[in-house]
Amino acid sequence: MSKQILVLNGPNIGQLGTREPDIYGSSTYGDLVAACEAAAAESGADIEVRQTDDEATYLGWLHDAQADGLILNPGAWTHTSVAVRDAAAQLRAPFIEVHLSNPLAREDFRHTSYTAGLAMGVVAGFGLDSYRLAISALVARI
Repeated sequence: MSKQILVLNGPNIGQLGTREPDIYGSSTYGDLVAACEAAAAESGADIEVRQTDDEATYLGWLHDAQADGLILNPGAWTHTSVAVRDAAAQLRAPFIEVHLSNPLAREDFRHTSYTAGLAMGVVAGFGLDSYRLAISALVARI
């Protein structure tokens, strides 16, 4: 039976390709989804990839998560939302936090993650490869 992976992306991730390409590159959100699907197929896992700019929707997804493991990119909520942190703390499955850019190489306010301390691990700074690496690591550990 395949492992079920749920990838939850937060605000502005849907704007990839046009949003700050000097930081996030030229890959689109569609490219991100395709990269995740390919990485999951290579790892023998089933995957569902979602994105929202609405925090209440994101919280609902965390509350309702029924997967063997999760990949979370909370976007800006990483650094601002205690609600997202508290919902992540209630997850029954392990998760890996992912970021396209390296938050520690950016503005000081991005250096704090409310969710990283709950995560199995953090992969950041490798663009779409951050997702590929996280999927491979997560599947190997669940």
